[in-house]
Amino acid sequence: MRIVKDDLRQIFLHALEDLSLDKVMPRRIKCQADLLIVGEVRVDLSEYQKITCISIGKAAVQMAEQFICIVKPREVAGIVVSPDIPEKTIPNFLHYNGGHPYPNAESLQAASTILEFVSDLNREDLVVYLLSGGGSAICEKPISTDISLKDLQEFFHLLVTCGANIVEMNILRKHFSAIKGGRLAERANPAAQVTFYVSDVPLDQPSTVASGPTMPDESTVEDCYQLSQNLKLAGQLPSSIQQMFDKKKIPETPSLESENFSRSSWHMLLGNKDGVDVLHEQVTSRGWIVEQDLSVDDWPYEIAVRHLLEHLENMRRNNPGETVALLTGGELSVPVIGDGMGGRNQAFVLSCVHHIAGQNIAILSAGTDGIDGNSPAAGAVADGETLARASTAGMSVSDFERRSDSFHFFEKLDDLLITGPTGNNIRDLRVMVAW
Repeated sequence: MRIVKDDLRQIFLHALEDLSLDKVMPRRIKCQADLLIVGEVRVDLSEYQKITCISIGKAAVQMAEQFICIVKPREVAGIVVSPDIPEKTIPNFLHYNGGHPYPNAESLQAASTILEFVSDLNREDLVVYLLSGGGSAICEKPISTDISLKDLQEFFHLLVTCGANIVEMNILRKHFSAIKGGRLAERANPAAQVTFYVSDVPLDQPSTVASGPTMPDESTVEDCYQLSQNLKLAGQLPSSIQQMFDKKKIPETPSLESENFSRSSWHMLLGNKDGVDVLHEQVTSRGWIVEQDLSVDDWPYEIAVRHLLEHLENMRRNNPGETVALLTGGELSVPVIGDGMGGRNQAFVLSCVHHIAGQNIAILSAGTDGIDGNSPAAGAVADGETLARASTAGMSVSDFERRSDSFHFFEKLDDLLITGPTGNNIRDLRVMVAW
Protein backbone atom coordinates (compact mmCIF):
# COMPACT_ATOMS: atom_id res chain seq x y z
CA MET A 1 0.00 0.00 0.00
CA ARG A 2 2.95 2.30 0.52
CA ILE A 3 3.42 2.38 -3.24
CA VAL A 4 -0.09 3.78 -3.78
CA LYS A 5 0.40 6.48 -1.15
CA ASP A 6 3.64 7.50 -2.82
CA ASP A 7 1.82 7.56 -6.16
CA LEU A 8 -0.72 9.95 -4.68
CA ARG A 9 2.04 12.22 -3.40
CA GLN A 10 3.64 12.37 -6.83
CA ILE A 11 0.30 13.03 -8.53
CA PHE A 12 -0.34 15.99 -6.23
CA LEU A 13 3.17 17.42 -6.58
CA HIS A 14 3.07 17.18 -10.37
CA ALA A 15 -0.32 18.90 -10.35
CA LEU A 16 1.10 21.77 -8.31
CA GLU A 17 3.86 22.18 -10.87
CA ASP A 18 1.40 22.27 -13.77
CA LEU A 19 -0.74 24.83 -11.91
CA SER A 20 2.17 27.20 -11.27
CA LEU A 21 1.28 30.80 -12.05
CA ASP A 22 4.57 31.10 -13.92
CA LYS A 23 3.00 28.77 -16.47
CA VAL A 24 -0.66 29.75 -16.20
CA MET A 25 -0.49 33.57 -16.44
CA PRO A 26 1.43 33.76 -19.77
CA ARG A 27 -1.08 31.25 -21.21
CA ARG A 28 -4.13 33.21 -20.07
CA ILE A 29 -2.94 36.82 -20.52
CA LYS A 30 -1.35 38.00 -23.77
CA CYS A 31 0.02 41.39 -24.76
CA GLN A 32 0.25 42.07 -28.50
CA ALA A 33 1.32 45.56 -29.57
CA ASP A 34 -0.87 47.80 -27.37
CA LEU A 35 -3.55 45.20 -26.72
CA LEU A 36 -3.88 43.31 -23.44
CA ILE A 37 -5.78 40.16 -24.39
CA VAL A 38 -7.71 37.91 -22.03
CA GLY A 39 -9.99 35.46 -23.80
CA GLU A 40 -12.34 37.58 -25.93
CA VAL A 41 -11.57 40.80 -24.02
CA ARG A 42 -9.20 43.40 -25.48
CA VAL A 43 -7.82 46.31 -23.44
CA ASP A 44 -6.06 49.02 -25.47
CA LEU A 45 -3.19 50.12 -23.23
CA SER A 46 -2.44 53.10 -25.47
CA GLU A 47 -5.60 54.77 -24.16
CA TYR A 48 -4.16 55.21 -20.67
CA GLN A 49 -1.55 57.54 -19.26
CA LYS A 50 -0.26 54.99 -16.76
CA ILE A 51 -0.76 51.45 -15.54
CA THR A 52 -1.13 50.96 -11.79
CA CYS A 53 -0.98 47.44 -10.38
CA ILE A 54 -2.39 46.39 -7.00
CA SER A 55 -1.52 42.79 -6.10
CA ILE A 56 -3.00 41.23 -2.95
CA GLY A 57 -2.85 37.70 -1.55
CA LYS A 58 -0.67 34.66 -1.08
CA ALA A 59 0.35 34.76 -4.75
CA ALA A 60 0.74 38.55 -4.88
CA VAL A 61 4.49 38.68 -5.55
CA GLN A 62 4.44 35.96 -8.18
CA MET A 63 1.43 37.45 -9.97
CA ALA A 64 2.91 40.96 -10.01
CA GLU A 65 6.21 39.69 -11.39
CA GLN A 66 4.45 37.76 -14.14
CA PHE A 67 2.20 40.67 -15.07
CA ILE A 68 5.20 42.99 -15.41
CA CYS A 69 6.86 40.46 -17.73
CA ILE A 70 3.71 40.14 -19.83
CA VAL A 71 3.33 43.90 -20.47
CA LYS A 72 7.01 44.74 -20.93
CA PRO A 73 8.46 47.19 -21.92
CA ARG A 74 5.64 49.28 -20.46
CA GLU A 75 6.28 50.74 -17.04
CA VAL A 76 4.13 49.50 -14.18
CA ALA A 77 4.08 50.83 -10.62
CA GLY A 78 1.97 49.80 -7.69
CA ILE A 79 1.62 47.97 -4.41
CA VAL A 80 2.15 44.35 -3.41
CA VAL A 81 0.63 42.97 -0.20
CA SER A 82 1.70 39.42 0.59
CA PRO A 83 2.32 37.23 3.65
CA ASP A 84 6.08 37.43 3.01
CA ILE A 85 8.27 40.12 1.51
CA PRO A 86 10.64 38.65 -1.12
CA GLU A 87 14.40 39.01 -0.77
CA LYS A 88 14.41 40.99 -4.00
CA THR A 89 11.58 43.50 -4.10
CA ILE A 90 9.90 44.59 -7.33
CA PRO A 91 11.10 47.98 -8.67
CA ASN A 92 8.51 50.79 -8.50
CA PHE A 93 6.34 48.79 -6.08
CA LEU A 94 5.66 49.30 -2.41
CA HIS A 95 5.75 46.04 -0.47
CA TYR A 96 3.73 45.19 2.63
CA ASN A 97 3.91 42.08 4.78
CA GLY A 98 0.26 41.41 5.66
CA GLY A 99 -0.85 38.91 8.27
CA HIS A 100 -2.50 35.55 7.61
CA PRO A 101 -4.82 33.99 8.70
CA TYR A 102 -5.35 37.06 10.88
CA PRO A 103 -4.65 40.69 9.92
CA ASN A 104 -1.63 42.45 11.40
CA ALA A 105 -0.60 46.09 11.60
CA GLU A 106 0.84 46.03 8.08
CA SER A 107 -2.43 44.60 6.75
CA LEU A 108 -4.11 47.79 7.94
CA GLN A 109 -1.29 50.03 6.77
CA ALA A 110 -1.35 48.43 3.30
CA ALA A 111 -5.10 48.87 2.93
CA SER A 112 -4.93 52.53 3.98
CA THR A 113 -2.11 53.17 1.52
CA ILE A 114 -3.97 51.47 -1.34
CA LEU A 115 -7.18 53.40 -0.70
CA GLU A 116 -5.25 56.66 -0.69
CA PHE A 117 -3.23 55.61 -3.74
CA VAL A 118 -6.24 54.84 -5.97
CA SER A 119 -8.16 57.94 -4.84
CA ASP A 120 -5.90 60.03 -7.08
CA LEU A 121 -6.64 58.05 -10.25
CA ASN A 122 -8.73 59.50 -13.09
CA ARG A 123 -10.35 58.35 -16.35
CA GLU A 124 -7.01 58.32 -18.16
CA ASP A 125 -5.61 55.75 -15.71
CA LEU A 126 -5.79 51.96 -15.77
CA VAL A 127 -5.57 50.02 -12.53
CA VAL A 128 -4.95 46.28 -12.73
CA TYR A 129 -5.78 44.22 -9.65
CA LEU A 130 -4.19 40.82 -9.08
CA LEU A 131 -6.08 38.92 -6.39
CA SER A 132 -5.38 35.57 -4.80
CA GLY A 133 -6.30 33.57 -1.72
CA GLY A 134 -5.62 34.95 1.73
CA GLY A 135 -6.29 38.53 0.68
CA SER A 136 -9.12 38.93 3.19
CA ALA A 137 -6.64 39.00 6.08
CA ILE A 138 -3.48 40.08 4.28
CA CYS A 139 -4.92 43.47 3.32
CA GLU A 140 -7.64 44.89 5.52
CA LYS A 141 -9.02 48.04 7.08
CA PRO A 142 -12.03 48.07 9.41
CA ILE A 143 -15.09 50.02 8.32
CA SER A 144 -15.19 51.86 11.65
CA THR A 145 -12.39 53.50 13.61
CA ASP A 146 -13.99 51.98 16.73
CA ILE A 147 -12.82 48.55 15.56
CA SER A 148 -9.25 48.06 16.80
CA LEU A 149 -6.68 45.70 15.31
CA LYS A 150 -7.19 43.41 18.30
CA ASP A 151 -10.95 43.40 17.70
CA LEU A 152 -10.38 42.65 14.02
CA GLN A 153 -8.06 39.75 14.84
CA GLU A 154 -10.59 38.32 17.30
CA PHE A 155 -13.32 38.69 14.68
CA PHE A 156 -11.28 36.82 12.07
CA HIS A 157 -10.37 34.09 14.58
CA LEU A 158 -14.03 33.60 15.47
CA LEU A 159 -15.02 33.31 11.81
CA VAL A 160 -12.29 30.76 11.09
CA THR A 161 -13.21 28.54 14.04
CA CYS A 162 -17.03 28.79 14.20
CA GLY A 163 -17.75 26.34 11.37
CA ALA A 164 -18.70 28.97 8.78
CA ASN A 165 -17.86 28.21 5.16
CA ILE A 166 -15.71 30.60 3.13
CA VAL A 167 -18.68 32.38 1.54
CA GLU A 168 -20.31 32.98 4.93
CA MET A 169 -17.04 34.18 6.43
CA ASN A 170 -16.46 36.65 3.65
CA ILE A 171 -19.99 38.04 3.69
CA LEU A 172 -19.28 39.15 7.24
CA ARG A 173 -15.75 40.31 6.47
CA LYS A 174 -16.95 42.44 3.55
CA HIS A 175 -19.47 44.38 5.59
CA PHE A 176 -16.98 45.29 8.31
CA SER A 177 -14.23 46.31 5.87
CA ALA A 178 -13.41 49.68 4.32
CA ILE A 179 -11.70 48.01 1.33
CA LYS A 180 -13.66 44.80 0.68
CA GLY A 181 -17.04 44.12 -0.90
CA GLY A 182 -16.37 46.42 -3.87
CA ARG A 183 -15.28 49.39 -1.77
CA LEU A 184 -11.79 49.49 -3.32
CA ALA A 185 -13.30 49.74 -6.83
CA GLU A 186 -15.65 52.41 -5.52
CA ARG A 187 -12.67 54.45 -4.32
CA ALA A 188 -10.74 53.98 -7.61
CA ASN A 189 -13.63 55.16 -9.79
CA PRO A 190 -13.53 56.71 -12.46
CA ALA A 191 -10.32 54.89 -13.50
CA ALA A 192 -10.61 51.89 -15.81
CA GLN A 193 -10.27 48.75 -13.68
CA VAL A 194 -9.33 45.20 -14.64
CA THR A 195 -9.21 42.39 -12.10
CA PHE A 196 -7.34 39.11 -12.63
CA TYR A 197 -7.91 36.59 -9.89
CA VAL A 198 -6.93 33.13 -8.78
CA SER A 199 -10.02 31.65 -7.17
CA ASP A 200 -9.87 29.95 -3.79
CA VAL A 201 -13.68 30.07 -3.47
CA PRO A 202 -16.67 28.33 -5.11
CA LEU A 203 -16.78 29.14 -8.82
CA ASP A 204 -20.21 30.74 -8.57
CA GLN A 205 -19.01 33.15 -5.86
CA PRO A 206 -16.12 35.11 -7.46
CA SER A 207 -16.73 38.17 -5.28
CA THR A 208 -15.65 36.05 -2.33
CA VAL A 209 -12.00 35.97 -3.55
CA ALA A 210 -10.09 38.13 -1.04
CA SER A 211 -13.59 39.25 0.05
CA GLY A 212 -14.11 40.94 -3.32
CA PRO A 213 -12.44 44.36 -2.95
CA THR A 214 -13.00 45.18 -6.63
CA MET A 215 -16.25 43.34 -7.35
CA PRO A 216 -19.88 44.20 -6.74
CA ASP A 217 -21.27 42.47 -3.70
CA GLU A 218 -24.38 40.31 -4.06
CA SER A 219 -24.67 39.86 -0.29
CA THR A 220 -26.50 42.27 1.99
CA VAL A 221 -26.51 43.57 5.54
CA GLU A 222 -29.54 41.38 6.16
CA ASP A 223 -27.36 38.35 5.32
CA CYS A 224 -25.00 39.45 8.11
CA TYR A 225 -27.79 39.50 10.68
CA GLN A 226 -29.01 36.09 9.54
CA LEU A 227 -25.51 34.59 9.66
CA SER A 228 -24.91 35.96 13.14
CA GLN A 229 -28.03 34.16 14.26
CA ASN A 230 -27.32 30.92 12.38
CA LEU A 231 -23.71 30.72 13.59
CA LYS A 232 -24.63 31.82 17.13
CA LEU A 233 -22.08 34.65 17.07
CA ALA A 234 -23.87 36.92 19.53
CA GLY A 235 -21.93 37.11 22.76
CA GLN A 236 -18.74 35.96 21.05
CA LEU A 237 -18.11 39.01 18.86
CA PRO A 238 -15.75 41.81 19.93
CA SER A 239 -17.77 44.55 21.61
CA SER A 240 -17.10 47.12 18.85
CA ILE A 241 -18.54 44.78 16.23
CA GLN A 242 -21.36 43.54 18.44
CA GLN A 243 -22.45 47.14 18.96
CA MET A 244 -22.73 47.67 15.21
CA PHE A 245 -25.03 44.66 15.07
CA ASP A 246 -27.08 45.80 18.07
CA LYS A 247 -27.45 49.39 16.82
CA LYS A 248 -28.12 48.34 13.20
CA LYS A 249 -25.11 50.40 12.10
CA ILE A 250 -23.60 47.96 9.56
CA PRO A 251 -23.21 49.84 6.23
CA GLU A 252 -24.28 48.23 2.96
CA THR A 253 -21.67 47.31 0.33
CA PRO A 254 -21.94 48.51 -3.31
CA SER A 255 -23.99 46.21 -5.56
CA LEU A 256 -23.80 45.49 -9.29
CA GLU A 257 -26.18 48.37 -10.00
CA SER A 258 -23.59 50.86 -8.73
CA GLU A 259 -22.05 53.11 -11.40
CA ASN A 260 -18.68 52.52 -9.75
CA PHE A 261 -18.34 49.29 -11.76
CA SER A 262 -19.22 50.71 -15.18
CA ARG A 263 -15.54 50.63 -16.30
CA SER A 264 -14.59 47.37 -14.55
CA SER A 265 -14.03 43.82 -15.77
CA TRP A 266 -13.10 40.64 -13.94
CA HIS A 267 -11.24 37.58 -15.22
CA MET A 268 -10.50 34.27 -13.49
CA LEU A 269 -7.04 32.90 -14.28
CA LEU A 270 -7.26 29.68 -12.29
CA GLY A 271 -9.81 27.87 -10.15
CA ASN A 272 -10.38 24.64 -8.29
CA LYS A 273 -11.88 22.85 -11.31
CA ASP A 274 -8.62 23.52 -13.18
CA GLY A 275 -6.79 21.72 -10.38
CA VAL A 276 -9.13 18.73 -10.47
CA ASP A 277 -8.72 18.54 -14.26
CA VAL A 278 -4.92 18.51 -13.93
CA LEU A 279 -5.24 15.68 -11.39
CA HIS A 280 -7.47 13.88 -13.90
CA GLU A 281 -4.72 13.98 -16.52
CA GLN A 282 -2.15 12.69 -14.02
CA VAL A 283 -4.34 9.82 -12.83
CA THR A 284 -5.53 8.81 -16.30
CA SER A 285 -1.91 8.47 -17.41
CA ARG A 286 -1.54 5.67 -14.85
CA GLY A 287 -4.33 3.68 -16.48
CA TRP A 288 -6.74 4.10 -13.58
CA ILE A 289 -10.48 4.56 -14.11
CA VAL A 290 -11.33 8.10 -13.04
CA GLU A 291 -14.42 10.01 -11.98
CA GLN A 292 -14.88 13.49 -10.52
CA ASP A 293 -17.25 14.47 -7.72
CA LEU A 294 -17.43 18.21 -7.09
CA SER A 295 -20.68 18.09 -5.14
CA VAL A 296 -19.20 18.23 -1.62
CA ASP A 297 -17.85 21.78 -1.68
CA ASP A 298 -18.42 23.45 1.72
CA TRP A 299 -20.08 20.33 3.16
CA PRO A 300 -19.44 19.29 6.78
CA TYR A 301 -16.40 17.07 6.47
CA GLU A 302 -17.89 13.98 8.14
CA ILE A 303 -20.83 13.96 5.70
CA ALA A 304 -18.40 14.45 2.80
CA VAL A 305 -16.30 11.49 4.00
CA ARG A 306 -19.29 9.13 3.94
CA HIS A 307 -20.56 10.40 0.59
CA LEU A 308 -17.20 10.19 -1.18
CA LEU A 309 -16.31 6.76 0.20
CA GLU A 310 -19.70 5.46 -0.93
CA HIS A 311 -19.04 6.90 -4.40
CA LEU A 312 -15.60 5.25 -4.45
CA GLU A 313 -17.07 1.90 -3.39
CA ASN A 314 -19.65 2.08 -6.17
CA MET A 315 -16.85 2.72 -8.67
CA ARG A 316 -14.92 -0.31 -7.40
CA ARG A 317 -18.04 -2.50 -7.51
CA ASN A 318 -18.78 -1.44 -11.10
CA ASN A 319 -15.18 -2.00 -12.27
CA PRO A 320 -14.02 -5.32 -10.77
CA GLY A 321 -10.31 -5.98 -11.02
CA GLU A 322 -9.53 -2.34 -11.91
CA THR A 323 -7.90 0.48 -9.99
CA VAL A 324 -10.43 3.30 -9.64
CA ALA A 325 -9.80 6.89 -8.58
CA LEU A 326 -12.26 9.51 -7.36
CA LEU A 327 -11.17 13.14 -7.64
CA THR A 328 -12.75 15.97 -5.72
CA GLY A 329 -11.95 19.52 -4.69
CA GLY A 330 -13.14 22.54 -2.78
CA GLU A 331 -13.13 23.11 0.96
CA LEU A 332 -14.98 21.32 3.71
CA SER A 333 -16.38 22.68 6.95
CA VAL A 334 -14.32 21.45 9.92
CA PRO A 335 -15.10 23.09 13.29
CA VAL A 336 -12.08 23.41 15.58
CA ILE A 337 -12.95 21.76 18.91
CA GLY A 338 -9.49 21.33 20.47
CA ASP A 339 -6.21 23.18 20.83
CA GLY A 340 -4.12 20.83 18.68
CA MET A 341 -2.48 21.35 15.31
CA GLY A 342 -3.91 20.49 11.91
CA GLY A 343 -6.33 21.65 9.24
CA ARG A 344 -9.35 20.57 7.26
CA ASN A 345 -7.35 18.34 4.89
CA GLN A 346 -5.65 16.39 7.65
CA ALA A 347 -8.95 16.23 9.55
CA PHE A 348 -10.65 14.80 6.44
CA VAL A 349 -8.02 12.09 6.01
CA LEU A 350 -8.08 11.28 9.74
CA SER A 351 -11.85 10.89 9.59
CA CYS A 352 -11.41 8.36 6.76
CA VAL A 353 -8.98 6.16 8.70
CA HIS A 354 -11.59 4.04 10.52
CA HIS A 355 -13.77 3.71 7.41
CA ILE A 356 -10.99 2.34 5.17
CA ALA A 357 -9.23 0.12 7.73
CA GLY A 358 -8.15 -3.19 6.21
CA GLN A 359 -9.27 -2.21 2.70
CA ASN A 360 -7.32 -1.59 -0.50
CA ILE A 361 -7.99 2.14 -0.39
CA ALA A 362 -5.61 5.10 -0.25
CA ILE A 363 -6.55 8.75 0.24
CA LEU A 364 -4.81 12.11 -0.15
CA SER A 365 -6.20 15.50 0.75
CA ALA A 366 -4.11 18.66 0.57
CA GLY A 367 -4.27 22.41 0.16
CA THR A 368 -2.83 23.91 -3.01
CA ASP A 369 -1.36 26.77 -0.99
CA GLY A 370 0.84 24.29 0.89
CA ILE A 371 -0.63 25.31 4.23
CA ASP A 372 -3.36 23.38 6.03
CA GLY A 373 -4.88 25.18 8.99
CA ASN A 374 -2.41 26.07 11.72
CA SER A 375 0.09 23.39 10.67
CA PRO A 376 3.17 23.48 8.42
CA ALA A 377 1.78 20.64 6.29
CA ALA A 378 -0.28 20.87 3.10
CA GLY A 379 -2.24 17.76 3.99
CA ALA A 380 -1.88 14.04 4.60
CA VAL A 381 -2.23 10.56 3.13
CA ALA A 382 -3.69 7.38 4.59
CA ASP A 383 -4.53 3.84 3.49
CA GLY A 384 -6.07 0.64 4.80
CA GLU A 385 -3.06 -0.02 7.05
CA THR A 386 -3.07 3.36 8.78
CA LEU A 387 -5.37 2.36 11.66
CA ALA A 388 -3.32 -0.74 12.47
CA ARG A 389 -0.07 1.24 12.36
CA ALA A 390 -1.57 3.85 14.67
CA SER A 391 -2.77 1.20 17.12
CA THR A 392 0.69 -0.37 17.18
CA ALA A 393 2.09 3.07 18.02
CA GLY A 394 -0.41 3.42 20.86
CA MET A 395 -2.42 6.16 19.15
CA SER A 396 -6.20 6.55 19.25
CA VAL A 397 -7.84 8.23 16.25
CA SER A 398 -10.71 9.54 18.38
CA ASP A 399 -8.27 11.10 20.85
CA PHE A 400 -6.51 13.07 18.11
CA GLU A 401 -9.87 14.06 16.59
CA ARG A 402 -11.11 15.32 19.97
CA ARG A 403 -8.00 17.51 20.30
CA SER A 404 -8.13 18.73 16.67
CA ASP A 405 -4.59 17.39 16.44
CA SER A 406 -4.50 15.57 13.10
CA PHE A 407 -1.04 16.99 12.32
CA HIS A 408 0.69 15.13 15.13
CA PHE A 409 -1.21 11.92 14.31
CA PHE A 410 0.12 11.84 10.76
CA GLU A 411 3.52 13.21 11.78
CA LYS A 412 4.11 10.15 13.96
CA LEU A 413 3.24 7.89 10.99
CA ASP A 414 5.33 9.87 8.49
CA ASP A 415 2.19 10.39 6.42
CA LEU A 416 2.17 14.18 6.19
CA LEU A 417 2.39 15.94 2.85
CA ILE A 418 4.73 18.91 3.25
CA THR A 419 5.39 21.22 0.31
CA GLY A 420 6.00 24.56 2.00
CA PRO A 421 4.02 27.63 0.88
CA THR A 422 3.37 27.37 -2.87
CA GLY A 423 2.49 31.00 -3.58
CA ASN A 424 -0.74 29.76 -5.13
CA ASN A 425 -4.17 28.81 -3.82
CA ILE A 426 -7.07 27.22 -5.69
CA ARG A 427 -8.53 25.53 -2.62
CA ASP A 428 -8.10 21.88 -1.66
CA LEU A 429 -7.65 18.82 -3.85
CA ARG A 430 -8.41 15.20 -2.92
CA VAL A 431 -7.57 11.88 -4.56
CA MET A 432 -9.21 8.65 -3.37
CA VAL A 433 -8.06 5.36 -4.89
CA ALA A 434 -9.39 1.81 -4.53
CA TRP A 435 -8.18 -1.42 -6.11
